[in-house]
Amino acid sequence: MRYSNCFVPTLRDVPADAEVISHQLLLRAGYIRRVTSGVYDYLPLALRVLRRIEAIIREEMERAGAQELLMPMVQPTELWEKSGRLAKYGPELLRFEDRHAHQSCLGPTHEEVICDLMSRELRSYKQLPLNLYQIQNKFRDEIRPRFGLMRGREFVMKDAYSFHADDESLMAEYRNMFDTYTRIFDRLGLRFRPVEADTGSIGGSDSHEFHVLADSGEDVIAHCESCEYAANVEKAISLRSAPVAASAAVAELETPGLTSVEEVAEFAGVDAAQLLKTLVYRVSGGAFDGAVVAACVRGDDQLQTVKLIHALDADAVEMASDAEIESIGGVTGFVGPIGLNAPLYIDSGLEHALDLVAGANRRDLHLTGVDVGRDISGAQLVDLRETRAGDGCPRCGGTIALSRGIEVGQVFALGRRYTEPMEVVFQNQQGKREVATMGCYGIGVSRLMAAVVEQCHDDGGIAWPDVLAPFPVILVSMGKSDAVLEASGEIYKQLQTAGIDVLWDERNERPGVKFKDAELIGIPLQIVIGDRGLKEGVAEFGRRGSDRREVAIADVVAMATTELANRAGAAI
Repeated sequence: MRYSNCFVPTLRDVPADAEVISHQLLLRAGYIRRVTSGVYDYLPLALRVLRRIEAIIREEMERAGAQELLMPMVQPTELWEKSGRLAKYGPELLRFEDRHAHQSCLGPTHEEVICDLMSRELRSYKQLPLNLYQIQNKFRDEIRPRFGLMRGREFVMKDAYSFHADDESLMAEYRNMFDTYTRIFDRLGLRFRPVEADTGSIGGSDSHEFHVLADSGEDVIAHCESCEYAANVEKAISLRSAPVAASAAVAELETPGLTSVEEVAEFAGVDAAQLLKTLVYRVSGGAFDGAVVAACVRGDDQLQTVKLIHALDADAVEMASDAEIESIGGVTGFVGPIGLNAPLYIDSGLEHALDLVAGANRRDLHLTGVDVGRDISGAQLVDLRETRAGDGCPRCGGTIALSRGIEVGQVFALGRRYTEPMEVVFQNQQGKREVATMGCYGIGVSRLMAAVVEQCHDDGGIAWPDVLAPFPVILVSMGKSDAVLEASGEIYKQLQTAGIDVLWDERNERPGVKFKDAELIGIPLQIVIGDRGLKEGVAEFGRRGSDRREVAIADVVAMATTELANRAGAAI
């Protein structure tokens, strides 16, 4: 394509509202434009990149035995009522009413729709296993869209759903999809890590997330420096040594106006790890819906609320109000586990903790000498603490490190979470009706584009891998002479004949503008034809971001073909 015919509205300045580098560069390089909060136009260059990502995903999904279909973005809410997820999903589910007063929603995901289809079409075990996938726009009404394509409201997603006669078959497909995702992200040239993950609003038993490693990532992942253990901090478990302490009798310690962990620890002359921090929450959903509960961790630990939600089998928890704390016998700032009239959960790492300092549930007073086993009754011990760097690995005892990641894919073993309420049944080999079991597997296609930019950029702009670049080659004509344009045009035709998608910058612009645009939009291979080189029969040939070398014009097409073929072979 000729650059003069290509819609690439580049910007010289960084947009004020773009915080992360992918958002900045995709705007500056003319790939995307904002329509409204969290919703973007994908301009021609961006669409080319998306199509290349989709092509790799399709190749690997079909290699894995999946079949592509397309489901509607608009979904009737009665399907969500049937699955039991309508209320649980919350305000991210955008709902609306049509002229016939029929309630619908914009699909953030398609478990309900695919199960509705299968409930009508599945008859026999002979139809199983079956894996169906689509690549389609989704909509989630994010409360605070940010970071461009990293957390938008409308986005492109690949979602797949598998159905099975038994759990053994499900887990075999789960492993198949895990391996398929690994191949996809390898082919995209990404530095990534699969991690154990919480199942979140999707539900199910087992789940792994795939994270592109980047400092701008919203997720924190814990990983062992000695073995393969890795998990999202929402799920990660780890080991930490308990402070050395001797058992002591419980005693009162006056702490006038001292409410923070740091203040109390300094006043009591102990390490923050010796404090028993008690947090009070109001619960939404599940058996404890509307109740107030208390949870304890060490003073220098953070409570991971997702772990508490799972322990309660709830939908969400919120910090309790002063009045709610008072209703269970506590005093804000001086809450402790002894004597509280509420369900109590204590981090399992505190099971044998001795000589702790805890709130006394009386203003300006704490207790010292608290032993969990001796002094606190009726509590449930569960893993509540958030893993920290330097903790011990639960598998090998090695050291845990923390990294930031961008979640770009996730696989779930859903079991019968949806198939049972949605009545996805089949006739088994014995002629009896049985509920199918299910898995689902998602990749954020548009988020992947942003994640690649987070890893692949430099001071000049985007540095696309060959397999993803909107054009693998840019041909730059330097000079305004007819001879340069004629020679460039001939090379342009030869590259196209060789099957190479090339962008020819034949614009009447200064060399500096052309080179800056070439660097900014990130095309990997550069060929430059200028007046001086043309007289000597040479062109400049090289990779973006590195020095170009002079090569014979007669050889430039063959060299480009070989270079791209070698890179493609290495990527596969």
